[in-house]
Amino acid sequence: MLINRDVGELAAPPSARGKAQRLLRAGFIPLVDASVLIAASEFGFAAKEGLTLDLVKDVSWSNIRDRLAFRQFDIAHMLSPMPVASMLGLGSNPSPTITPFSLGRGGNAITLSVNLFERMRNTAGLTENAGALANATALGKTIGQMRERGERLLTLGITYPFSSHNYELRYWLAAGGIDPDRDVKLVVVPPPLTADALQAGAIDGFCVGAPWNMIASERGVGRIVAAKQDIWPMAPEKVIAMRPDWADDNSDTVSRLIVALDAAARWCDRPENHEALAEALTDQRFIAAPVEIIRQVLAGDFSLDAKGNRRIIPNYFIFNRGFANYPKPGHALWIYSQMIRWGQAEFSETALKAAAEAYRPDLYREALGTGPAGEDITMEGNDYHFLDRHLFDPTNMRSYVDNFAVSALKTKTSGGRIA
Repeated sequence: MLINRDVGELAAPPSARGKAQRLLRAGFIPLVDASVLIAASEFGFAAKEGLTLDLVKDVSWSNIRDRLAFRQFDIAHMLSPMPVASMLGLGSNPSPTITPFSLGRGGNAITLSVNLFERMRNTAGLTENAGALANATALGKTIGQMRERGERLLTLGITYPFSSHNYELRYWLAAGGIDPDRDVKLVVVPPPLTADALQAGAIDGFCVGAPWNMIASERGVGRIVAAKQDIWPMAPEKVIAMRPDWADDNSDTVSRLIVALDAAARWCDRPENHEALAEALTDQRFIAAPVEIIRQVLAGDFSLDAKGNRRIIPNYFIFNRGFANYPKPGHALWIYSQMIRWGQAEFSETALKAAAEAYRPDLYREALGTGPAGEDITMEGNDYHFLDRHLFDPTNMRSYVDNFAVSALKTKTSGGRIA
């Protein structure tokens, strides 16, 4: 495989020259949203900062979490909610974890089996080009019909309990009037196994990162019904995570790492580099998916199903533009709000502070000398829309969570299901 490793003007700053190479062991899951980390290693950005990245492919997010906690990894490709969960003491091994750098926005989608989608079309008169909210509403009607007939609950896959996939799938379901804890069964499936599980009939749908949605649709077993941009367009997807004590003890290394990742992210954002990036990602060491599928994913050119239905999603991946790498504490607080909404956490001022402290913009700004203008904790949804048009006010967390018609808190008090 021939890869153009010319990174042009992105030369190392004088501070990095002449330093001994520092080896960092980095865990990752084979997903396109690991592109910035992979590009930093493969195209020389890390080396120019005096760093060598030893990339270790893993199979599950729980493994990534544990290996970072037990110091087998120095840094890790991690789901954006995982540092928040760790700082709240949630999960089976809640070792303190922070992030000084987001790996970008976008990349997720929700895919249902083609049989289920056809049933939705017949039940709700759904059109081929229906949007995300219409698809959720149609699924709600279909689930209601299945319950009346005494049929089993649908089984939907997520990749980890504290994941953007879990919260986005739940948000989408709830927008369609579906209670994720009562009307369907959610199970954890590692990302590389989701398309296989759907094909085998073990699950009826899933929410996962690229390229696995596209692989399911190309196989003719899945129909993509919603993308991350339909649910929360500004959401951070994956982050670079590290232990806070390691960050304190290695402050110069952390700064050099951020500089390297920033350069790699800018490179990944340029369309003229996508061919080289796709070729690198298809390598067996990384994603090992067909290069044509990775090209389509990077272009936001989605094959929704095997019948030829397509959707172009502008900015499906944003690796750098608009400060996409900035670890905004307000985004961590939205994640915390969903943990409260779905019964994973309770509200307290102490927890609110801990959730925000999982994201470390101070380290980002120190390394790069820049950052977005304005406050780090702001209203979300004014200049773009959440799927259900709710506005998120992080200064009024309780009211925000209470305002949802479907939540774990409402289920506990009403015991209700969808109509």
